[in-house]
Amino acid sequence: MESQPVCAVVVTYHPDAQIPERLIGILSQTHQMVVVDNGSEVDEVSWLRTAQQEFGFHLIENEQNLGIAEALNQGVRWAKQQGYLWVILFDQDSRITDGFVRQLFETWESHPNRERVGSVHPRYVNPETQIEPAVWRARDGGPVISLTSGSLLPTWVFDKAGWFASEFFIDEVDTEYCYRLRAFGYLIADSRRAILLHTAGHPKKCTFLGFSFYPMHHNAVRRYYLSRNRILLFKRYFRVFPLWILQSANVSLRETVKCFLGEQNRARKFRNFLLGTWDGMMGKSGKREGI
Repeated sequence: MESQPVCAVVVTYHPDAQIPERLIGILSQTHQMVVVDNGSEVDEVSWLRTAQQEFGFHLIENEQNLGIAEALNQGVRWAKQQGYLWVILFDQDSRITDGFVRQLFETWESHPNRERVGSVHPRYVNPETQIEPAVWRARDGGPVISLTSGSLLPTWVFDKAGWFASEFFIDEVDTEYCYRLRAFGYLIADSRRAILLHTAGHPKKCTFLGFSFYPMHHNAVRRYYLSRNRILLFKRYFRVFPLWILQSANVSLRETVKCFLGEQNRARKFRNFLLGTWDGMMGKSGKREGI
């Protein structure tokens, strides 16, 4: 089947010099694209302006970092204003493969309950290791949660389930929205053919007491938002999905332990972990200064 008119939404924050090449790849498979830049440096934005003039996509320039959630919301709002019924969302470092968008639509088209599908996600493959993360599936066969990058969503779902959680700023935004879609009774689907070349964090192999594992090596600022937003997420959805939240908490705990065993700058990361945990318990959200 031919893919329906779809607008790509790409969020950038200090993009590298290869960003125009990745944008070209996305634009070649979509009907329009909006790039939302979150306060990058002047030379970085100049790459985007040059690409915009050459390839004709829409560029939104935020003077400061508003967070991934609000930037996604800005892009989706623009797409809805232009009349698009579908959006496909991307991080700046993700790279799509041949037939990517068409294959996502084929997954939606063939789904037995497609009118209830709130989002369609690809397979995520690390371009360096070719490793795919394990997919945690619900009884309906779809993933319980998935990443935002590469996801295809009908724009009506934002009228029903609301916008991305701007109060999270960054981290766990994708997880929160997946839980929210499911809480509203919608399904999440994934394609076995659409492949997104994507690396979450900066995983590096580490060995401790004979055990090998891959810490994510997020920076200390991210460690704050990860710990805080996970607490907010668990509090928000525990009564709705208690077993899923307990399993998610277990995975988060193991990821945090890997961080403190195998990463650098552990003192600051531990401080931010404690600060984020406390703020999450106190219900604080939004952008946090001084971390």
